[in-house]
Amino acid sequence: MLTDIDEAEGRKAADALGCIFHWLDVVSEAEWDALAANFPAIDVLVNNAGITGFEDGPAAHDPENASLAEWHRVHAVNTDGCFLGCRYALRAMRKKGAGSIINMSSRSGLVGIPDAAAYAASKAAIRNHSKSVALYAAQQGLAIRCNSIHPAAILTDIWEPMLGDGPARDAKMAALVADTPLKRFGTVEEVAALCVYLASADSGYMTGAELTLDGGLLAGSAVSPG
Repeated sequence: MLTDIDEAEGRKAADALGCIFHWLDVVSEAEWDALAANFPAIDVLVNNAGITGFEDGPAAHDPENASLAEWHRVHAVNTDGCFLGCRYALRAMRKKGAGSIINMSSRSGLVGIPDAAAYAASKAAIRNHSKSVALYAAQQGLAIRCNSIHPAAILTDIWEPMLGDGPARDAKMAALVADTPLKRFGTVEEVAALCVYLASADSGYMTGAELTLDGGLLAGSAVSPG
């Protein structure tokens, strides 16, 4: 099942994947409760909904000039949405006593981002909440696992306004990943493959872990001593 607030694109994606679509605004507790009423038992949940705060164009998101309203807007989707999703999943998986919760954090949840303070803080909250959920489930004697994924630059539509489709596109792409040791964007397929691993029994002994998918960015520098 795929959920989203964009029904047209959500249904199109669900049809392509061969799954069902269900409307869900992750900031709404009532809508999570409605989802629970319709789907009281699940095996896997991927908390993937997230915003940067820049969806409507440039805005101040640094620690000095960001508005409280914008801070709350980003945290409502990223932090509250993840909390509500985890709570739903724990309850929906409890009867079976097993399951996998996969929370989409970010490289920005591990390092500071001066001009996207709310986004970075929200992704850090997802990272730590995943560990709390993992420990809580284990404490309850449940084989419900919870892990977080921390991607860096993944080539999705969010980058298109910056890249464009002109002759300078390749140069712009190279500049954006110049600090990445592998010198390229990651792909959605690579993120999806990691989700499949965490959803499967192959990762049955992994919980409370954080998996980076960043082309080596957080490992340090790939530059050899000159």
